[in-house]
Amino acid sequence: MPTLADVQSAAHRHVFETMGTTVSLAFAGPAPERAGGVVERVFAILDRRFSLYRADSEATAVARGELAIADASPSYRNSYALAKRWSAETRGAFTAHRPDGSIDLCGVIKAQAIRESATALVRLGARAWCLNAGGDVLTSGVQADGRPWVIGIVDPDDRHALVSQFTCATALPAVATSGTAERGEHVWRTASAPDFRQVTVAAPDIMTADVLATAILAGGRETLEHAVSRWPIEVLAATTSGGYVATAAFRG
Repeated sequence: MPTLADVQSAAHRHVFETMGTTVSLAFAGPAPERAGGVVERVFAILDRRFSLYRADSEATAVARGELAIADASPSYRNSYALAKRWSAETRGAFTAHRPDGSIDLCGVIKAQAIRESATALVRLGARAWCLNAGGDVLTSGVQADGRPWVIGIVDPDDRHALVSQFTCATALPAVATSGTAERGEHVWRTASAPDFRQVTVAAPDIMTADVLATAILAGGRETLEHAVSRWPIEVLAATTSGGYVATAAFRG
């Protein structure tokens, strides 16, 4: 997954574990009071409701058939509706259902947590920060020295090396990667044969970046062509044959 390649000027950081991953929040300057704790609570609330690894979560009750979607909380129903809309937008490449038919909303929940955290940070007065949740990154403003946030893209063949980087800007402040190097085949493929083993998407918002990275990995070149024609995104995709497919921002 992507790592921060150029955040040396970030003055303050807050790091915590949640949703089975590490979340890092870097500020370009002093952090607003309570900012780290507020972001932690945003993630914790969504994790308690949507984690399929918690026996007491609402998502687990739905997956087991103990709770009907119609009887679920408004939060759950809204997230399910969001995932269904993205499924339609990506022509089924992104899905809210596992192969066995059970509902799994993890494809939208982490991005939702990042998005809600961003809203909370703005309310606290934070203007320049970089939030990295397991390689899904959302930035705001610039670093303390005036440079933009630069996100490194990890080489799928060498997790200690970078294969590329992306310079974030106001138009494209979000970067997300989906791949098989760390978690194996965790994405349910819709293409007849897998075209890609890692996909990075830079987008205007974190939900678009995260969902489309997953969708392109699942749907292959057909979904990639649809995505770049439909959304203002940049893409770097590592092919299963060892090459890369890249849009303009990632070339060279």
